[in-house]
Amino acid sequence: MTRILLFGAAGQLGREVTALAAARGLDLVGLDHAALDISDPVAVARALEAARPDALINAAAYTAVDKAESEPERAARINAFAPGLIAERCARYGTPLIHVSTDYVFDGTKAGAYVEADPVHPVGVYGRTKAAGEAAIRAAHERHVIVRTSWVYGAYGNNFLKTMLRLAGERDELKVVADQRGCPTATRDLAEALLAVAEAAAKGDARFGTYHFAGTGATTWHGFAAAIVAAAEKHTGRRPRVTPITTADYPTPARRPKNSALASDLFERSFGVRAAPWERRVIEVVDALLAETAAAQSPVEAS
Repeated sequence: MTRILLFGAAGQLGREVTALAAARGLDLVGLDHAALDISDPVAVARALEAARPDALINAAAYTAVDKAESEPERAARINAFAPGLIAERCARYGTPLIHVSTDYVFDGTKAGAYVEADPVHPVGVYGRTKAAGEAAIRAAHERHVIVRTSWVYGAYGNNFLKTMLRLAGERDELKVVADQRGCPTATRDLAEALLAVAEAAAKGDARFGTYHFAGTGATTWHGFAAAIVAAAEKHTGRRPRVTPITTADYPTPARRPKNSALASDLFERSFGVRAAPWERRVIEVVDALLAETAAAQSPVEAS
């Protein structure tokens, strides 16, 4: 049986990968930040030595885009130095590495969806550190698959969808940026993709290199929020207004690409997995979260 080592097991994506692996009966060893500092060379080597995996998935990252502007050294240690270190250690053990990267390596000036061959040009600290991490991996280990993704959301952790659900329950109007475009990606689909790569790599069937994998279809943050609110209405009876605003109306410490839509065709051709349409996954995730909330709030009858 293929053994997979997972770094970043406590994050929203890591928890989804762990749940999917368990449902499939896969042999997965997950380590979170408390168990492993991915920037510690000795700790990374020990983790590989103990697990002896057939493939390693690195889902650990510094993802606080705005905070990275004031913590560039910390972001660089986790997003740039650590991936290179992990790749170097994987090369020593002959372990294929699957690493999760981001749409924010692009500047957002392209009119259409980005493909893997497009030149990177990040506009903020987060994107620059992730691009540096990609370069470090390529320099250290030939047997790698870098998977760029975007606008990740799901049932676990903190994300845009869960924030919109909370605000929709508190406010009558949500003002959301409508001039940034991307592909919302459900953790369920991304976990499926990463496990497919890991199993292919372990069997020697993987086509190593850099790929894009994101939800099928593109929208704006405003469109994303409107779909979330619409999906929640049948559960809550509430439908606050979702008002479009511009990036200039909502200034943030970090610049964001105006367009970061990703074309995932190469991944589908190489690994046989394509994400579901993002609108469908939004409905599924909202239904699951709000059904869970309703069940938790319903009184339990005494027997």
